[in-house]
Amino acid sequence: MIAKTVSGLENLLAEELESLGATDIQLRTRAVSFQGDKALMYKANYCLRTALRVLKPVHQFVANNESALYDGVSKIHWHEIFKLEQTFAIDAVVSGAYFNHSQYAALRVKDAIVDQFRDRFGARPSVDINQPDLRISVYIAGDQVSILLDSSGESLHKRGYRTAVDKAPINEVLAAGLIKITGWQGDSPFVDAMCGSGTIPIEAAMFAMHIPPAYFRENFAFMNWPDFDSKLWEEVKAAANEQIREIEVEIIGSDRSGKAVDIARENIRNAHLHKDIKLIKKPMEELTAPEGNGVLLINPPYGERLEEEDLTALYKLIGDSLKQGFKGYQAWVISSDQRALKMVGLKPSKKYTVFNGPLECRFARFDIFGGSYKAMKTAKNKDQPQA
Repeated sequence: MIAKTVSGLENLLAEELESLGATDIQLRTRAVSFQGDKALMYKANYCLRTALRVLKPVHQFVANNESALYDGVSKIHWHEIFKLEQTFAIDAVVSGAYFNHSQYAALRVKDAIVDQFRDRFGARPSVDINQPDLRISVYIAGDQVSILLDSSGESLHKRGYRTAVDKAPINEVLAAGLIKITGWQGDSPFVDAMCGSGTIPIEAAMFAMHIPPAYFRENFAFMNWPDFDSKLWEEVKAAANEQIREIEVEIIGSDRSGKAVDIARENIRNAHLHKDIKLIKKPMEELTAPEGNGVLLINPPYGERLEEEDLTALYKLIGDSLKQGFKGYQAWVISSDQRALKMVGLKPSKKYTVFNGPLECRFARFDIFGGSYKAMKTAKNKDQPQA
């Protein structure tokens, strides 16, 4: 199978798959391939925090023109995969010299499928691009064609708790990946001082409490497959749900915008986490962090909607707020504007490259030390690997 993800999270996804029992795990671009049985496919859809989709290969063949593509797709027994009365959709990705229009490739695949049904049953299934019963993925690299079934249906970032959004909300899969990168394990305070729609604190609470990311989802594409095993599915869910635990640690979401806090409150209630996440309406510079060596993670504006002058002021404010209100914390900031990140006025101890949609971002860690410069240097030296 193949699990797709956000660029920059491939290693995290591989680690998750290994923990679920997957074998033959191999990193790809924005994806990880792996081996597993039907139970693992169900588990992957229910439990993977950093996956967008889980695809199951059906057929591979060589085609260097549209006729060969049509013939290759026609060799698949589509009536054994879905029924005439079910709807389907095709997602095609093409690269190389032979095929350069993904929509045209998708059209030829569609023609091969409906022609086979018409020849066999005298009728054809319908296409539904929005909510199909079966989603088919086509990947063509040069003359290598792969046909896969999408077992997830809607992207797995659609957890089911987010019914309202503020401006430019962060993707849930990216939020979960960033939390994993910080190394936070739910054993110290966690703060998002620019929480927007509440996605980051919700993902943090679900991670810390071991709530499966798809806990609130009701539909997956594999439920429409002829070999769907409802008993096995219930067993997979029950086993994952048994791991859910209570936590004592403080998780805080704060924002200067009253509208954002109201939206976050709605989403947090949808996730049944209103007793586990503390919401505060305050600008970051007025926020006092809980005591302890906690983690702060923020996704500030990147400059897509801010003038340069305002952006500089905002990132300087972030730096000042960190130094004043978050001593002892690991502070993590994601931004696509590297110049703005420098305005924080602190040297990052670590930097990772991740993509927020099409934007290449840096995810930077700032260690906010309390006390004297000498104490800071001592702590830093302890953190260095021994020769």
